[in-house]
Amino acid sequence: MTETHETALPATNSEAFELIASYMSPHKAAAYQALGMDLVQGRREGIRVWDLEGREYINLRSSGGVFNFGHHARFAVEALTSALADYDIGDWLLPSARRARGAEAMARLLPEPLRYSFFTASGAEAIEVACKLARSVTKRPGFVSAEHGYHGHVGFSLAMDDPALSERYQPLTPGITRIPFGDFEAADRTVGDGTAAVIMETIPATGGYLLPPEGWYPELRRLCDERGALLILDEVQTGLGRTGTLWAFERFGVVPDILVAGKGTSAGVYPIAVACFGPRVEEHFATDPFFHPSSYAGSELGARVIEAVVAHYEDGELVKRVGEMGVRLAAGLDEIVTRHPEQLAERHGLGLMQALETRSDWLGFELTKSCFRHGLLAIFAFNHQSTLQIMPPLIISEEEVDEVLERLDTAVAATVGADNERRTAAPRV
Repeated sequence: MTETHETALPATNSEAFELIASYMSPHKAAAYQALGMDLVQGRREGIRVWDLEGREYINLRSSGGVFNFGHHARFAVEALTSALADYDIGDWLLPSARRARGAEAMARLLPEPLRYSFFTASGAEAIEVACKLARSVTKRPGFVSAEHGYHGHVGFSLAMDDPALSERYQPLTPGITRIPFGDFEAADRTVGDGTAAVIMETIPATGGYLLPPEGWYPELRRLCDERGALLILDEVQTGLGRTGTLWAFERFGVVPDILVAGKGTSAGVYPIAVACFGPRVEEHFATDPFFHPSSYAGSELGARVIEAVVAHYEDGELVKRVGEMGVRLAAGLDEIVTRHPEQLAERHGLGLMQALETRSDWLGFELTKSCFRHGLLAIFAFNHQSTLQIMPPLIISEEEVDEVLERLDTAVAATVGADNERRTAAPRV
């Protein structure tokens, strides 16, 4: 029998960065260090991550929701381990009862008329599936998306990105029109006979956790219905309880034609995402049932993990607790804003998806570095860099919320000192 050997990992962060620079990218290694992210993830458990040298951090990133259940969630590890005893990922082309059970579980979390699921290996791939379905069903080419939104970095989603993320990769997929998020007049002007779908993150995450103006989603739903377009909502980050309801769109009184979910569906142990839809969209499969070949989509291992994830939402207790912890976190963040008015403008967000708005992009960047120095993994929003994103695992306790607030207050205070030094050192004009 051939034995497999695992090479020992570096013992220090600096040794690991040498390895990263040598075999992955020296420029990426330098970028990490410029961000102040001179840590390399090692042991992790619950809401905490330790670097290779044993320094501890509370995860306020959750990788956009991948770690909704924290790191190394026992139930997910057990579900994956038990699946590995009998299955591998399976052949995407062959029928799969295991995959169908995963879809059956997802259906229990979906409102009518959403019923069907198409699994993929990532949220970006699920967006590709949703856009292909929309073009096929409507026989139209166009999409309307939001400025500062983010749906991935491939194909359709890359063409929806802000120019800073996409322009170097031109030519991009045609047919995309971007409008300001929440601009009713722009939506009315843009959604028309050539629109296959309006696609939005229910709450744009990379845009800084933007909350929609009152009536925004009902108006988009009306425009789509009147003009024959589909409404696609991307809840890869906002879904599965993050905002204090199971789906963020529940707060706004609409149901999409296609729902895209991911990250949290993985429970942090196996990559799987999903596009969910109703009978109108499912009609596409009558003409092209194998329209999206994908070797790793719909893995039987991932489907088993999704079953386990769904079971943790069905009694409603987790989502209820997210609402309670969200209120506690928001109240504490409001107090921090009050204590540091020169550096912080406001707090906004829903549930355990909160943001601190600093007074400048520079402060957003500096607060990110200060958080790392004070044991918090939190980062600015790429498309709105003055905003610090705060997204802890959904399992966070009251005591842990208070610990986050204490560390964050200290991190902001340290940033105040850096800002004063910057202003003092700035040359007079």
